[in-house]
Amino acid sequence: MTSRPTTTHSDDFTSNEPQQKSQSTWRIVAGASLISTGLAAYEIVPASVTPLIRESLHIGPTIAGFLVGIMFGTAVIASLPVGAVLDRTDSRNVMALAVLTLIVAGTWGWIAGKQGDYRSVIASRALGGVAYVIVWNAGIDLVSQAATSETRATAVGIFTASGPIGFALGQGTGPLIAHQFGWPAIFVAFTGLTVIGLVVFWPASRGLEPSREDAPSVQEFGAVLRNRKVWSIGLLGFLGYSLYLFVNSWGASYLTSELGLSLAVSGLLVAVFPAIGVVSRISSGLLSDRVFGGRRQPIVLGSFAVSAPLVLFFTRFRSLPLLVALLLLTGFAVQLTLGLSFTYVREVVDSRVAATAVAFQTSVGLAGAFLAPIAGGVIVDLAGFDTAFLLAGLLAVCGIAVAWRAPEPGYS
Repeated sequence: MTSRPTTTHSDDFTSNEPQQKSQSTWRIVAGASLISTGLAAYEIVPASVTPLIRESLHIGPTIAGFLVGIMFGTAVIASLPVGAVLDRTDSRNVMALAVLTLIVAGTWGWIAGKQGDYRSVIASRALGGVAYVIVWNAGIDLVSQAATSETRATAVGIFTASGPIGFALGQGTGPLIAHQFGWPAIFVAFTGLTVIGLVVFWPASRGLEPSREDAPSVQEFGAVLRNRKVWSIGLLGFLGYSLYLFVNSWGASYLTSELGLSLAVSGLLVAVFPAIGVVSRISSGLLSDRVFGGRRQPIVLGSFAVSAPLVLFFTRFRSLPLLVALLLLTGFAVQLTLGLSFTYVREVVDSRVAATAVAFQTSVGLAGAFLAPIAGGVIVDLAGFDTAFLLAGLLAVCGIAVAWRAPEPGYS
């Protein structure tokens, strides 16, 4: 009679190990996404109460655009240096430092706003921009490390969806927070969410190893900057983020100034524009992989082809239900590019410099995010909302031309 082999505790542990790793991975994704959501809400929330801030600080629309744009400007400058640091240190520790930095920046902005010190508010937002770009680049790095090759695109897609969730949260709740506690409170309102995210993220990410040994050389770094494919995808990100931030920054002001809606109602209506990105950013990879057989170019081409006419003719419509539908469609179309671009750019370079390519994409894309609110303010001030939306629509037309020639990974 043959005896049954005895199952040891070691065997039990081994059989449970993949499940434990999977649970840990999704806790990392959840925690990092919560941190990023809080930062995204902090980033966009001044746009939801711009008229209140302008009245309180006695500033014009151009200067008011800096309240949103300065964070992106800081991120543009800091992204590549941050990427280099992340390649040479433990991204997990840097993520925790970024949360602490946001708490300092938010508290500083709240105090400065109560004192009516505009320059100090701007300085605090610049510090917040450093925290933002750290969390964005480190989050993509850590989520990519934690996930398997089969789940990496999904995990990164979920993490990038934290951007529109945070934007919707900031746009929708900003006027309510300002009404209840005064507008300076918007700068500290979302720091608690980042702390909760860190509490979820920190224990789950304990096993992740820093990637110092994989840091790219100076020559490899330079090769990324000379890569035409990288620049092509970066330009798509620049145009996409320009459209995204223009509508986010000036959509609520348009509805308030031109249609006579209250700030609270305008903020809630415009919140649908980033909110639809939760669906758009996650589905962009699925559409590319399942419908187009792994091709990326059709997605970005469709993104700009749909968004161009919607932005061009946005101010021609006055019906609120129709405007909401336009915001939903435009938000979905624009964010297809934003959701795919960070996966896209990794695929046109050597794997050793993939993190550097992502940092470059962040920097170039956020350059558009920095310039759009400020340029939008100048145009609104000089020529009005009709002209501003017309020029934004022409950016989308340029996006069609760039996307038409966009490279496919693995093709010359």
